[in-house]
Amino acid sequence: MPPRIAVRDIAFFERPVGFVRPFRFGAVVVNAAPQVFVRVGIEIEGQEKNKGISIGASAEMMVPKWFDKRPQLSTEQTVTELRRSLTIARELYLAQSGFETAFALHARCLPEQVEACAKEDIPPLAAAFGPAEIDKAILDALLRGVGVNFFDGMNGNIAGIDARLSPDIRDEDIAQFLARCRRLDRVALRHTVGLDDQIEGKGGVADKRENSDARYFKLKLNGDPEADAARLTRIGNELATLPHAYSVTLDANEQYADLAALAALSERLDRDAALRPISTRLLYVEQPMPRDISRQSPLGALAVRDFIIDEADDSYDAFPAARELGYRGISSKSCKGIYKSVINAARAGIWSTEDQRYFITGEDLTCQAGLGVQQDLALGAMIGVTHAERNGHHYVDGFAETPAAEARAFLAAHPDLYASDGNIIRLSIHDGDLLTVSLTAPGFASGVHPDWATLSPLQQPKAKILQEHSI
Repeated sequence: MPPRIAVRDIAFFERPVGFVRPFRFGAVVVNAAPQVFVRVGIEIEGQEKNKGISIGASAEMMVPKWFDKRPQLSTEQTVTELRRSLTIARELYLAQSGFETAFALHARCLPEQVEACAKEDIPPLAAAFGPAEIDKAILDALLRGVGVNFFDGMNGNIAGIDARLSPDIRDEDIAQFLARCRRLDRVALRHTVGLDDQIEGKGGVADKRENSDARYFKLKLNGDPEADAARLTRIGNELATLPHAYSVTLDANEQYADLAALAALSERLDRDAALRPISTRLLYVEQPMPRDISRQSPLGALAVRDFIIDEADDSYDAFPAARELGYRGISSKSCKGIYKSVINAARAGIWSTEDQRYFITGEDLTCQAGLGVQQDLALGAMIGVTHAERNGHHYVDGFAETPAAEARAFLAAHPDLYASDGNIIRLSIHDGDLLTVSLTAPGFASGVHPDWATLSPLQQPKAKILQEHSI
């Protein structure tokens, strides 16, 4: 039986992260964002009292205008939503005083979280952020408390993941999937080409100093078929000069207005010879249309090409619903929930046949050096993601504002994942791959925790109660 736990403490901290270049995706440009750090203390049922409280941690960027892209909101308002998501979730998790499995606690709190956030006009994707970060820290504390690493623990379903939130599959399907999972020794990075990133020449997409010898590339789209085709032609001309084979994915971040616009792009990819360096190496297209339009728009004939959802993945039933519309895949991001990624990966395996393949991908919302990138990388390496978007090292210089002593501690604990470049410690990339051996320390993919004394408390946002709920 999976161990049962009780959460005794949850604390939030944050640290600013400045970017070395603008990151433009969709309609937003990000030059900096705060990173949240979560510290939890749990009690594990049946453990000797001298072991006391087990401490776990997680970290994630609070990226503006991704979880909620509504134009009437400022970038700061969308970050405030994420802070509220965290604080609402804290109250719900701490209110559960009894012992239960880590997943049972998640399953109990998530519906209440979504309902409470809706009363403050926080959409489901942003509402899930708080539980996602707390769940990662709880899992870290549980694994540390029993002295087990993430991969071995998940093989044995230490969190007690079951099908109560995904009735389309069975408990045994999940347990069997986890038992089959094996850590990938290497995960290839997929290099992001943002809308403001340089394309040609020094510093461009084919410059190995910029792309880190990547064999996979993720290309952002802006939603205009003509402009996107012209830009993809330029990128394809550069990628064609690479001395090795490559593959690409496209990500529109909800910018294509409807199926007609998407069909126009698809036709260009099918017919335009200038786009062959892209179209012949295209793996899939990610979240082309706004999440609300996606849910109402079967892909029809467009489904001959592989499409996946990302921003539309805001609930446990999102993947089955997208499948009915013609989508073949869904993204894994630890900021959307590690348990949902596991269940979606299990679904993809169950649904796939010789004639039709379903899949889960690894996408990155600027996971930063340290806990953020390590936990997301471990999740992907466990569920079988062979290549994953990694953009934190591209838009942020190493550990950024992290104190030098803390960065050195991560380097010492994970010498295969980081390297010292003079005075700066950066992600270490081996022939376009990231190595995962050092992620097998007891806990959730990290041999060390942040230096809590150097972090600021999470800014406390005010609740925003909708008028209809305040009467």
